Amino acid sequence: MVLVTQTRNSRVTRRIASLASATWVSRGLCRVGSGTMVRLTAELIGRSEQHVRRRRAEPLALYLGRLTHLHLGEKDIEHVEDLSACRNLAVLYLYDNRLSRMPNLAFASHLTHLYLQNNALERMEGLASLRHLSKLYLGGNSISVVEGVEMLSELTELHLENQHLPPGEKLLFDPRCLSTLAGSLCVLNVSGNGLEELQELTCLSHMMQFMACENQLTDLQDLADVLTCWPKVWRLELLGNPFCQKPKYRDRVIMMSASLDILDGKEIKESARQFLLNWKASREAKRKAHEQMSTFGEASGDLVVQTGDTEARRRSMLLALPQHYICPPLAGSVVRPRRVTAPPRSYSLPAIGNN
Repeated sequence: MVLVTQTRNSRVTRRIASLASATWVSRGLCRVGSGTMVRLTAELIGRSEQHVRRRRAEPLALYLGRLTHLHLGEKDIEHVEDLSACRNLAVLYLYDNRLSRMPNLAFASHLTHLYLQNNALERMEGLASLRHLSKLYLGGNSISVVEGVEMLSELTELHLENQHLPPGEKLLFDPRCLSTLAGSLCVLNVSGNGLEELQELTCLSHMMQFMACENQLTDLQDLADVLTCWPKVWRLELLGNPFCQKPKYRDRVIMMSASLDILDGKEIKESARQFLLNWKASREAKRKAHEQMSTFGEASGDLVVQTGDTEARRRSMLLALPQHYICPPLAGSVVRPRRVTAPPRSYSLPAIGNN
């Protein structure tokens, strides 16, 4: 009885293994040896299920040359072999796999969309030949430095959210890459990457959508300086940063940008924006009026002090004059002291009388 059970179990195991092998082959994948490594090859792509079906008796090279899209997400792929036969490839889906290195895509000069999120990539490399790449998805990897995109002058979207970085580290940007991206990048997602400031991103003047949730941003003035350099931005996602806890955070951010339409997933109504702008203008007018009054008050005080000093000096001068100089106290005017001679002495005159 035990022997029969073991025999049946072994048959079931072999059957499962056979079905698994058939599944891997049908997907265009193969396992190497007894390990878990999955390699993607051109031959297996020819047998996989793609949106463009292979014609009967069509040569593999011709079929691969016709492919413009490759759907290879969620296949546990760890290595991609030579795919140069896919010379017209425009969109490549390799998300949710186990890639530790970027695939060799030097042949893919027509590639416009590359999906590599949720793999095990540590570096951005091998991208120099992708001159027409417009969208690059690299979220959920282990990339610590944004680099290797110096030649991607047509890149409009870059997604780098939630990199698996060591504690205390943050995502860094190569200045040369930022210089290139300044001419084209419109969408940037850097959420969950430990960023503490945004000042180095001011050069991205074409920015329209910026996602930076769950970082360590604390300075709203830093954000205001950046938004001043982004006149086209219409969407901001900033929830989960320390400055979101500051009083009137949402109102203050809305007033930073006249082009902003969506903040943290909520639409900004034009009536609300206008109310805030009117309130800001009123407050600014009151502030200027207060400054003018303060300036006038200080000037008046200086005048009083100067007048008082002049009066004190005049009195000192008068006290120093000889006694035969007098200065009549006439209010509202200053009279120069003048010398007054003493009256002539009186002489007794003889009486004209009875003598």
